Amino acid sequence: MSASEAKRPLPLAGVRVLDISQVMAGPYACMLLADLGADVIKIEPPGTGDQTRGAMGFKMKGPDSLGFLNMNRNKRSVALNLKSKAGKEVLLRLAKDADILLENYRPGAMKRLGLGYEVLKEVNPRLVYTSISGFGQTGPWSDRPGFDLMAQAMSGVMSVTGYPGGPPVNAGLPVADIGCALFAVYATLSAYIGAKASGLGQHVDASLFDSALAFSVWDICDYWGTGKPPEPLGTSNKMTAPYQAMACSDGYFVMGANNQKLWIQLCNLMDRKELLEDQRFSSISLRLANRHALEVELEKTFRLQPKDYWVSTFLEAGIPAGPILTYPEAFESDHAKAREMRMEIDHPVEGKVPNIGFAVKLSGTPQQVRRYPPRLGEHTDEVLQELGIGAEERTRLGLEGAFSS
Repeated sequence: MSASEAKRPLPLAGVRVLDISQVMAGPYACMLLADLGADVIKIEPPGTGDQTRGAMGFKMKGPDSLGFLNMNRNKRSVALNLKSKAGKEVLLRLAKDADILLENYRPGAMKRLGLGYEVLKEVNPRLVYTSISGFGQTGPWSDRPGFDLMAQAMSGVMSVTGYPGGPPVNAGLPVADIGCALFAVYATLSAYIGAKASGLGQHVDASLFDSALAFSVWDICDYWGTGKPPEPLGTSNKMTAPYQAMACSDGYFVMGANNQKLWIQLCNLMDRKELLEDQRFSSISLRLANRHALEVELEKTFRLQPKDYWVSTFLEAGIPAGPILTYPEAFESDHAKAREMRMEIDHPVEGKVPNIGFAVKLSGTPQQVRRYPPRLGEHTDEVLQELGIGAEERTRLGLEGAFSS
């Protein structure tokens, strides 16, 4: 990196974000903005803070869970009671100069608090106000409580996850939560760019349900084309075969001969040229129609050697293949280390806190940990001072319930 590049500010330096969210989708979205340089002020209920401080996974030394510590780096924390008149007063003053506000209360909750978009846009017309919810701000399901599991179930994701004839299975990872965070970030930044040009912000409505539906592009197109609802296929793929996990002598590995050229290479490499003459497997569509028979035939050979043999053999031949790793194996792999996908953050209470690294790399403005995940209310006085609130006024706000539950 050149000296000039090293001095460049992060892309969102100078952008102020008010993070009024808890649990996963909202905090994760705001952390992505913070990683890119935004000044993210996390507004938390006094006393308890974000629900995940005490209720999401393993704890190290202090009161905060490792889940919280992995979704809230690079933020400042302000403990503020938004149910009090004084707490609302402070938030309105913060909103006046903010660029983005992101909240994930139930639809209508912020409006009932007197802090909905219609109120805040009068305070700051250029504010981008992003709402994350289970089912969105409109529609007959909008008032339902919604978590990742409900979004996966009601969007169709669970209908195609697992094996044929098996019980319902979720995706294993919170795909609706994280997907919603990603969609919310791109929409929020797009709205922010528009506000810079027009001077007018807007309300961004993101939901776990819509985000999970948006992931269904292959599956729904299959249904729209055939009229038949897609079903679970295990590790297989509805568009091509063989493209799945295969059994070998010591477990499983994944491979993909997903075009005709690779299929021919595969059969020759396995010394199974008779499969090239088998009319059941002569095209992708026929291999899909005879998926089970194809798997049986291939595993006759795969079961003769261990997974390391097949993965290395296929890769040498240019056929995509890989082992099925556990999380410890994945994060400790040489590749994950080279990509810096595990890092440690120095924390005044916890010591060294393991964190997932930055998922994208920027050459000119590399992301960095500027702040450890904040302790509850750690920056309340600092932010109040930035608002010009002195000791006397702070006392008044405190007496009126702004900083207590």
